[in-house]
Amino acid sequence: MDVWRHTLEAAPVSGPFVVTLGTFDGVHAGHRELLRIASGRAKGLGHRAAVVTFDPHPTLVVAPQRKPRLLMTLEQRLGAFEAEGMDLAWVIPFSRAFSELSPEGFLDRIQHVLAPVELHVGRAFCFGRDRRGNVGTLEAWGAAHGCQVHTLALRAPDGGRLSSTRIREALDRGDVGAAAELLGHPYALTGVVVEGDRRGRHLGFPTANLAWEQEQLPAFGVYLTEAMLPHHGGSHMGMTNVGEKPTFDGQRLTVETHLPGFEEDLYGARMEVRFLHRIRGEAKFGSVDELRAQIAKDVAEGKAWWKDHFA
Repeated sequence: MDVWRHTLEAAPVSGPFVVTLGTFDGVHAGHRELLRIASGRAKGLGHRAAVVTFDPHPTLVVAPQRKPRLLMTLEQRLGAFEAEGMDLAWVIPFSRAFSELSPEGFLDRIQHVLAPVELHVGRAFCFGRDRRGNVGTLEAWGAAHGCQVHTLALRAPDGGRLSSTRIREALDRGDVGAAAELLGHPYALTGVVVEGDRRGRHLGFPTANLAWEQEQLPAFGVYLTEAMLPHHGGSHMGMTNVGEKPTFDGQRLTVETHLPGFEEDLYGARMEVRFLHRIRGEAKFGSVDELRAQIAKDVAEGKAWWKDHFA
């Protein structure tokens, strides 16, 4: 997949494409369906598929006080686009000047660069200055420019709304199962393993301390996770604690993963932690021995869950 990081003015003329547009925070199940449809249509028509997205998140520029905690890094989004069959990802730098562009001005520039034969968007898609552009704007523009516009209602499996906001709400509750259902895959944190305070090792449960890259964390607590370590055997069962370690009067937020039976040195390694199941909330224990006993119970419960779902 080709990746552009061009402004509207700097992008090379490169059409025709089947195009989909959006911010795609989280690239959730609805987004992936939209991308797959666009990719399939492109193949059927003998064209390439392009996704047009924005970075940073538009809200950071136009209303920074309301900026959401992002679910994915840009690199994660690009990986998801490629996995769903996109041939081109155009990442437009979102600036204050760009936010003032009229919907028609934006579309005319997209037409000049990508010459879209079809546009695919979610039914609630809005764009342009003050979000004045909507599906009706797209359809009128498409009719005038010979471009078919297709919309998709983004619905969750329960029939409710499917949005990044709803996913964040589930993660704020610690309901990683609900978040995974909305995303179409487990929520994941990525980053590099860095040195921590080594308390886990002294407890008999050494942990890998993740310098995570995402903005959204699950609620404080203990989770069964799948740790992906491409240079250390791939997939490993993990027990991940998200929180501030109140038993030790901790004041620093950490994401630490214990990998039962794993003994290799991971400092400096990249790791992806996929949240599968919440074991319990964060708690303060009366002694180190109480904490050690609880961790042993957590690990036993995690192993049982893993065996039931993956054995």
